Amino acid sequence: MNTRGLKTLIILFCILIVPVVGFFLLRSGTNHFKPLPIYGERYEEAGDTVYHSIGDFSFTNQYGETVNSETLKGNIKIVDFFFVDCETICPKMSSQLKRVQEKIKTVKNVVILSHTVNPEADSVPVLFRYAEEYGAIKNKWHLLTGDKKELYRIAREGYLVSALQGDGGPDDFIHTELFVLVDQKNRIRGFYDGTSAGAVDTLIDELKVLLKEEIAGEKKKRK
Repeated sequence: MNTRGLKTLIILFCILIVPVVGFFLLRSGTNHFKPLPIYGERYEEAGDTVYHSIGDFSFTNQYGETVNSETLKGNIKIVDFFFVDCETICPKMSSQLKRVQEKIKTVKNVVILSHTVNPEADSVPVLFRYAEEYGAIKNKWHLLTGDKKELYRIAREGYLVSALQGDGGPDDFIHTELFVLVDQKNRIRGFYDGTSAGAVDTLIDELKVLLKEEIAGEKKKRK
């Protein structure tokens, strides 16, 4: 091939291939670093900004094990609220979480937390069967039950998934399609429509950004 032909080939490569490569890099979240927002109230304390965080919690998963803020310390969390007998949005949400789990199953320090909003019916055995139905991996996807007042408190005051007032009593009910992305410091970094494949794609992409942010933070500590 002569020089002119080689130049033509290089130009064609740049025109046809480079934009395609760039598109996939953007889609994967690997070629840029734009920090995610931090949601919730914030205030200044001793010259530092203090952000809203989830706070302490303690629930029981589908294996009858205690899952709390201490056992999950240092984990990024993908959170939702559901109930087993739901026939509307919950199956769609659980199917999307199954897809998320496939993406994160080999990633350390990332877990899924699905909280029942109907703990009277969703006992440990019921959650276990539901977890099996959706292929939940042990220690990767926790389906959680516990005291209703505490579940509803953390839904409203911790994860901010409902603006409606309530006390977790018999007549109180939370039904939300939101997935919440929570960082290793228990700060909220994103809200997503868990019934939408496109929104969940965004969650997966932004999880990569958050993981990159955490790696950068660890490197900064070592210096």
